[in-house]
Amino acid sequence: MNATAAYRFTIIVPVFNERDNLPELEKRLAAYLEKAVVQPACVLFVDDGSTDGGSRLLEEICRRNKAFYFLRFAANRGLSAALKAGFDHCESPLAGYIDADLQTDPEDFDLLLPHAGEHAMVMGIRTHRKDGFGKRLISILANSSRRRIVHDTARDTGCPLKVLQTSYARQLPCLDGMHRFLPSLISNLGGDYLQVPVHHHPRTAGQSKFHLKNRFWGPIRDAFGYRWYQQRRLEYTIDASKLD
Repeated sequence: MNATAAYRFTIIVPVFNERDNLPELEKRLAAYLEKAVVQPACVLFVDDGSTDGGSRLLEEICRRNKAFYFLRFAANRGLSAALKAGFDHCESPLAGYIDADLQTDPEDFDLLLPHAGEHAMVMGIRTHRKDGFGKRLISILANSSRRRIVHDTARDTGCPLKVLQTSYARQLPCLDGMHRFLPSLISNLGGDYLQVPVHHHPRTAGQSKFHLKNRFWGPIRDAFGYRWYQQRRLEYTIDASKLD
């Protein structure tokens, strides 16, 4: 058991080289925790091996905010690993996910949380996206390709604003690219998901970690790998037992 067990809602924030965004992120998250629709709430940062000096700043932020906690990787392992580590170390009933780039609003968790008791996952759909044309086009093509290969119905798996029931989140497999297939993975676990429109903002600090290779070719490669995983997934039903 860790400190997150004392809360009802834990916001997991994967962080990799976002030092310039951390001061504003601290302000926004601290302000949101005071008024979140689910109380009490806390923040769990997962430092994915940052190399920009942000790790020390993140420790300072967590020292001065009572409900802020962190994990730090020894080396960069990628978004899926950081997100899975957050889920694995979350002991509150609900786990949220938001990126550190300030392109989504913590306040929009309040659009998702009212539905979290009825659905295993509630996920945002970015409306009026503020990314550049090239980034949006690649995202559209990647989403379309993923849906055809994996056969899910999610419109925007890349939206970094989600709320999951922790009992489902902790069962997710630790797969490279896992974050792209959360709707399908949740369905495989017997849960369902709801999609809710949320706000989106342009990046104002730091540098995007996504480019053509990992926003288009990476998702397509992972989609074929995930389809392989789906086809080999086993299920069984116990008909009778004696274990005592």
